[in-house]
Amino acid sequence: MFRRSFNRFCAGEEKRVGTRTVFVGNHPVSETEAYIAQKFCDNRIISSKYTLWNFLPKNLFEQFRRIANFYFLIIFLIQVTVDTPTSPITSGLPLFFVITVTAIKQGYEDWLRHRADNEVNKSTVYIIENAKRVKKESEKIKVGDIVEVQADETFPCDLILLSSCTVDGTCYVTTASLDGESNCKTHYAVRDTIELRTVESIDNLRAAIECEQPQSDLYKSLGPENLLLKGATLKNTKKIYGVAVYTGMETKMALNYQGKSQKRSAVEKSINAFLIVYLFILLTKAAICTTLKYVWQSTPYNDEPWYNQKTQKERETWKVLKMFTDFLSFMVLFNFIIPVSMYVTVEMQKFLGSFFISWDNDFYDEEINEGALVNTSDLNEELGQVDYVFTDKTGTLTENSMEFIECCIDGHKYKGVAQETDGLSQTDGPLPYLDRADKNREELFLRALCLCHTVEVKPNDTVDGVTESSELTYMSSSPDEIALVKGAKKYGFTFVGVQNGYMRVENQRKEIEEYELLHTLNFDSVRRRMSVIVKTQSGDILLFCKGADSAVFPRVQNHEIDLIKVHVEHNAMEGYRTLCIAFKEIAPDDYERVNRQLIEAKMALQDREEKMEKVFDEIETDMHLIGATAVEDKLQDQAAETIEALHAAGLKVWVLTGDKMETAKSTCYACRLFQTNTELLELTTKTIEESERKEDRLHELLTEYRKKLLREFPKSTRSLKKAWTEHQEYGLIIDGSTLSLILNSSQDSGSNNYRSIFLQICMKCTAVLCCRMAPLQKAQIVRMVKNLKGSPITLSIGDGANDVSMILESHVGIGIKGKEGRQASRNSDYAVPKFKHLKKLLLAHGHLYYVRIAHLVQYFFYKPLYDAAYLTMYNICFTSLPILAYSLLEQHINIDTLTSDPRLYMKISGNAMLQLGPFLYWTFLAAFEGTVFFFGTYFLFQTTSLDENGKVYGNWTFGTIIFTILVFTVTLKLALDTRFWTWINHLVIWGSLAFYVFFSFFWGGIIWPFLKQQRMYFIFAQMLSSVSIWLTIILLIFVSLSPEMLRIVLRSVRRRSTRNPNLELPMLLSYKHIDSGYR
Repeated sequence: MFRRSFNRFCAGEEKRVGTRTVFVGNHPVSETEAYIAQKFCDNRIISSKYTLWNFLPKNLFEQFRRIANFYFLIIFLIQVTVDTPTSPITSGLPLFFVITVTAIKQGYEDWLRHRADNEVNKSTVYIIENAKRVKKESEKIKVGDIVEVQADETFPCDLILLSSCTVDGTCYVTTASLDGESNCKTHYAVRDTIELRTVESIDNLRAAIECEQPQSDLYKSLGPENLLLKGATLKNTKKIYGVAVYTGMETKMALNYQGKSQKRSAVEKSINAFLIVYLFILLTKAAICTTLKYVWQSTPYNDEPWYNQKTQKERETWKVLKMFTDFLSFMVLFNFIIPVSMYVTVEMQKFLGSFFISWDNDFYDEEINEGALVNTSDLNEELGQVDYVFTDKTGTLTENSMEFIECCIDGHKYKGVAQETDGLSQTDGPLPYLDRADKNREELFLRALCLCHTVEVKPNDTVDGVTESSELTYMSSSPDEIALVKGAKKYGFTFVGVQNGYMRVENQRKEIEEYELLHTLNFDSVRRRMSVIVKTQSGDILLFCKGADSAVFPRVQNHEIDLIKVHVEHNAMEGYRTLCIAFKEIAPDDYERVNRQLIEAKMALQDREEKMEKVFDEIETDMHLIGATAVEDKLQDQAAETIEALHAAGLKVWVLTGDKMETAKSTCYACRLFQTNTELLELTTKTIEESERKEDRLHELLTEYRKKLLREFPKSTRSLKKAWTEHQEYGLIIDGSTLSLILNSSQDSGSNNYRSIFLQICMKCTAVLCCRMAPLQKAQIVRMVKNLKGSPITLSIGDGANDVSMILESHVGIGIKGKEGRQASRNSDYAVPKFKHLKKLLLAHGHLYYVRIAHLVQYFFYKPLYDAAYLTMYNICFTSLPILAYSLLEQHINIDTLTSDPRLYMKISGNAMLQLGPFLYWTFLAAFEGTVFFFGTYFLFQTTSLDENGKVYGNWTFGTIIFTILVFTVTLKLALDTRFWTWINHLVIWGSLAFYVFFSFFWGGIIWPFLKQQRMYFIFAQMLSSVSIWLTIILLIFVSLSPEMLRIVLRSVRRRSTRNPNLELPMLLSYKHIDSGYR
């Protein structure tokens, strides 16, 4: 008996591979049957990546997969095995530092995951065994165990609800940790076990559950009324008993968790390209030097001078092998042009820089008492490179705070608050001689609003016999439903709550009406409607249905549509969310058949959703249309200003929504995505269905729109942003069905180029509205734009679980901490409270992050000697802190200026600062300065005796002079580039120079016992005793910095010579030249 009853509890939409049988309490159903314990996974949750035993090898393997780390490992091994001019310490120590820092960071993050896992796995739970409550750790729960959960506790695994403390076997659950919904959802115990409320009775239960194998379909599983998911919390119920069906890593929550795909920023790709270029330069230099060495040694005297005779082994060495080892030696000698410490500095810059977003008080929202959240710091600079913004509408551009505005009953509009039984009625359609609908129709409509929903009333708000209507608190996962219930309350019909399976409604006469709730046909995005079947006190069985006009109109009488359609279209144009209300009476015989079909569909293990949808479709036919409602979803604060700023910054904004076209279009006008002068191009079902062959009509429209846009806009895509402000603006509207036709056009239809034509049209439009979009279609749109020529950077922003797919698909995902849950913010790269915060996040933070890290990368390739200690300390200590401080604190333009003038964003778009031009400038600047360093010092050494006592300086003094000039030049250049000085900048810049001098005296002033050769002893102190060397160092530093100083002077003169105040902004050399007044 129980096996058959339990079959339906875990059914889902996906086709399963086999089933599992769970014995309740791990007892056999029959004492005569042999019980063989089944093997299921334990209840441990494992989100960590490493263990104590595999951390070292696994982490090292992952780190050396990075090309730069692997390269330096090879260099280190060469230094160890081959006779090279530098010590293995020069590459080994920086590599060890990089590997160690990264390992510590990743180890700490994994330790936090271990700690979080242990908090869950070691938490206390109570299991019913042998009619006793047994205290256990959560990880020791086995499939089949009966678990007791008390109020405000989270469910330790996926449970089937057997019974609760309430008489009707209900319990209230919040799924905030799963999808962010804080509203209570009602779950119902199995009917056969409702009465088992004691430990003794529940332990005596002998039953088996046959259910599908574990699946990751989280949202489909939230519907079944008996399934309680791990991570959800029991609310407003003292305790429940449930049997564990899925445990540990087989729970819905664990299976639903998946690692995010690795996103790489444009800057990271540029770094890899630069590394390849510098690696080629390194190989070329090593090859040239190896060749020149053997050319020079072709003379016998140079090959083997009298003071350096070769050994017999060297004479017998194979020449090709000797040439190869010499090549490797030169590679080692010059390998410091590839800076290993850059990766550590970049990682630190990204990690520390992300705190500035979290600390920004402008992102703080008092309503939710939260600020911005950074889920990943790897994409900070990508915020400054966005080309396309894809945004949801409801809850993102709008508040998702619904307010009941008006309703229509049989073509009559009701707006305002009813006095007694009268409403403020206006006439929209026919029947002008009537000022209101029939009284019975009014009451039927209001009863439909009170009954057709899944709203719950907060407990303790109703008392038998007396209802304090003003104190009712409604709870629902959908704010639309609460708005409709409150709207009915305005007109005198109040939903009081559900008691023992009966929905209670207080009518206009303050009488309590009770309706037995027989079935709820839940809402889904495919049907776009929901229904309830109720039984009145007189025994009549009624079906009430509400849904989108497109989902309801085909299922009602045709002559009833015209009265309501005018009202619906008018409200949609006003930007309101509309729902149509319909009903029908069901005969008792018909209900018996319907009831049987519904039960069979719910019990099905295979294709359960398809079967239920088929039954729903059969039931929701031949209905009678009563009226429609209009609910307003207010536009978010500063949403319009944010859209305007993004457009001014050269970004294309697309709205992807599931709403109907008229409502979405009105919202787009309200938020200024579409201007009054914007010409709209429509590719919708309405325009396509004008022809018998949809594909022919689609091809005709696509061709027509493309020709129009090609005539209007220049062919060069580079001038599009400028063209937007000089030519007619165009906007495109497309719906989901037309998009499917474009993306899935058949190859033999001659329309396989639909996609390319569609993309050409989209690229020429300033704004695109995609309505009636399914979540998968949103991701398809983003993927399609990502794959455009030039690989534009995409950003998606949304607040609901249906936005997660496009958030994960785009280069940068932004989640709104909205009222549709936290699923979007948890899966995003960054989360902000409101859409308006996107403006500062991109225009200010994104701009500055990109400029800072671009300067950091170029600087590291620019500043890349001789003694092992100096080579090791150069990139780690002498020059890293100043550039790190610069990359964290620099503001070449004031933040207020960046947010007030969005056009500045265009100057860094397209990865402008890391293109070939800026890269060559920095490279040639480094080559120029290197030439000045070497030959300037070389000419100084033409006078061999530089000291007063006639002492001759050698190659170590020569190298120390060059190295000193190098350190001071690259540090002072950074000082010249700094425009936003703080005490930190002063400390690290002047402090690093002072540390270099101190280190040089310290390193060369002591005889170190662990060194075989004391090459640097007293070199630095002796060098600075010469006046000519002092003058040479100062002169060469000045000459090396002269191009930078000349550029600064010319830029200053140019700014003063123009009257345009915008030109007074300090600009970087690698900024783009655009025709907006900036240079």
